[in-house]
Amino acid sequence: MLVLLPPSEGKAEGGKGRPLDLETLSLPGLTQARETVLEELVALCRADEEKAREVLGLSEGLRGEVAKNAGLPTAPARPAGEIYTGVLYDALGLATLDAAAKRRAARSLLVFSALWGAVGIKDRIPSYRLSGGVKLPGTGALGRFWRGPLESVLPEAAGGGLVLDLRSSAYAAMWKPKGDLARRTATVRVLQSRLVDGVEKRSVVSHFNKATKGRIVRSLLEAGAAPKTPAELAGTLRELGYVVEGAENGDGPKATALDVVVTEL
Repeated sequence: MLVLLPPSEGKAEGGKGRPLDLETLSLPGLTQARETVLEELVALCRADEEKAREVLGLSEGLRGEVAKNAGLPTAPARPAGEIYTGVLYDALGLATLDAAAKRRAARSLLVFSALWGAVGIKDRIPSYRLSGGVKLPGTGALGRFWRGPLESVLPEAAGGGLVLDLRSSAYAAMWKPKGDLARRTATVRVLQSRLVDGVEKRSVVSHFNKATKGRIVRSLLEAGAAPKTPAELAGTLRELGYVVEGAENGDGPKATALDVVVTEL
C-alpha cells in the first residue's frame, strides 16, 4: 500500500543536522526537477525579498520565510517526518509509533511537496516555505510543472498495490493515477455528522478532515493492514472502528471515493 499525504504549511526547524543532499532522497528520478525548483526558489529569495514575498503569497508576518528559503542549500536537514507538522501529522504521531509501525510508515508514506515533488518520511530535508499553488516566474505553476516528473516515477513506486490518496486539492493536481492504477486508488473524504433539531446534518470541516486522516493512517500502520483494493480498505477501516460509506467496488475508471463519517474530534 502506498499512502499519499499533503505537506503542512507550517514546518519544524531543521535543527543542527547536515545540509540537504538531493542525491539521497527517495524517487531519484525526480532529482533534476528538484534541482530546477530549488535553484529558482533560492535565486528568487536572494534577489528581491519583496518580490519573493509576493510570489510566494506570504504575509508581512511571514517575511522571515524568504530568508529561510534563501539559505536552503546550506540549511540543516532532518527527516521529513519530523519537518512536517500540523493537525494531520499530530494525529498521525509518527514519533510515537512502535518499531514495526515505523518500518511500515517508512515503506508506504509519501509526502507531496511543491519543492521536492514527493518525499519519504525518512528523507532528510530542510525547513522551507513553498505552497502547491505558487507560480514561479521561470518554472511556472508548480502543480503543472510536477505532473510529468511524477508520472515518470510514481506508477513504479505504487507497484501493484493499493494507493490511498489523502492529498489536498493543490497537491492532488500534481499527479493523478491513471488506468488500472486509478482503479486501485481510494480517496477519503471526512464528514462531520451533527444533529440539528433532530435532523442529521453532514459537513466537511477542515480540522476534522485532517485529524481523522492522520488517525486513519496511524490505525492502518499499527494494525499492519495491507488492503489491496478500495473495497478491502473500506472493510479494514470498518474493522478498525470507522464508519465508512461510498462506492467501494473499485471497478470504474477513476479512483474510488470513500466517506468516513465522524461525530466528534
